[in-house]
Amino acid sequence: MSRLLLLGLFAGVLAGEPVRFENTGWRLWSQREATAPRGYIDTTITRSGKGALAVSGNSNLAVHGGWEYNAGAVKPLGWYRFTAYFKTQGVEHPNWQVVPRVDWRTADGKRAFYPQYVYETKPEGEWTRTWLLMQAPKDAAGAVLQLYLSNAPGGTVWWDDVTFEAAEPPKDRKIKVAAINFRPSGLKSREANVEAFIETANQAAPGKLDLLLFPEGMTVVGTGIPYVKIAEPIPGPTTERLGRLARERSSWVVAGIYESEGTAVYNTAVLLDRQGRVAGKYRKVYLPREEFEAGLTPGNSYPVFETDFGKVGLMICYDAMFAQPAHALAARGAEVILLPIWGGDEVLAQARAMENRVFLVTSGYDYPTYIMDPNGERMSEAKQRGTAAIATLDLNRKYTQEWLGDMRERRAKEERTDMPWR
Repeated sequence: MSRLLLLGLFAGVLAGEPVRFENTGWRLWSQREATAPRGYIDTTITRSGKGALAVSGNSNLAVHGGWEYNAGAVKPLGWYRFTAYFKTQGVEHPNWQVVPRVDWRTADGKRAFYPQYVYETKPEGEWTRTWLLMQAPKDAAGAVLQLYLSNAPGGTVWWDDVTFEAAEPPKDRKIKVAAINFRPSGLKSREANVEAFIETANQAAPGKLDLLLFPEGMTVVGTGIPYVKIAEPIPGPTTERLGRLARERSSWVVAGIYESEGTAVYNTAVLLDRQGRVAGKYRKVYLPREEFEAGLTPGNSYPVFETDFGKVGLMICYDAMFAQPAHALAARGAEVILLPIWGGDEVLAQARAMENRVFLVTSGYDYPTYIMDPNGERMSEAKQRGTAAIATLDLNRKYTQEWLGDMRERRAKEERTDMPWR
């Protein structure tokens, strides 16, 4: 596998030992002189020990630009991994002010498709590693690596240990998901409700599953019992029974129940892993007045959970009326959002999938039960009671748009986190 190694100032092609080209390859770029940053090689702040590529805002309010490097030939539809380390000073919002990109080019030097932002990040000591595994567009013949600083007049970013290398395609990440459409009535206990839901799931969605979703408040619907009386601790009787189902089906399970802790009662969605263990829970943040009046307490966080197939986030019903919950989950890396729901606005829920470029899975009573892709298209829908929406999700598929490219990547690097929303 050939590998292009770009260490601070130096660049070379890795074929055994790297070949060094001093002071060649990298060039400073800005769209116009008035927005140009100051670029220099810093040998005092360096991760590699060979000098870092520094970009300073130079007190320029309109600064946008930085270092570029022509990485040479690439294979159309080939897979590549970009990795770089950066360190900042005076940069308040690195998610959109620190801008690493790969700009794909055709054989005649034109843009092959939209540039790809490198948006995955992880702090490593005093430096932050940023990386992305990406596929070259079908018309790509080359790539230009771009290390920019944008709209940070008092900031400086140092880049070091930059690599761009051919990579193996990502492993298959297809998962089979089922969402249950069922509404029991006339049952007098949470235990009876849970058993009815489990029986329905086993009949409507037999066979191997990776993820199984039940609706909001499965323990209370149709019983006539108040929320505060049916609430239980987590772990508790319902999570124990659902855990047994998860083990029997070797599936992750999500369900909406009512949780008691101390003096508080929460509308909670619980996540159980394939071994039946409680892997996480989400307490509904946005409560309608009816739930406040019924004695419930709102949650105050948007956790994202790592599974054996990827990252999932949970929302509950009224959360879909507001943009913040889904956005917070997507910003934390959620690829699938599970939405147990009683009833709500279908257009707003669809918008949550589309604006955040995530899969959305719903299980409802007075709301459709469906599996939706990041384009807002329903992949499967359970229209009758006692049935299941079932679909296979490809979590490695890119949902690009003709005029915008990949908005999941773009949103991660173009969102203005400095702007107050209140």
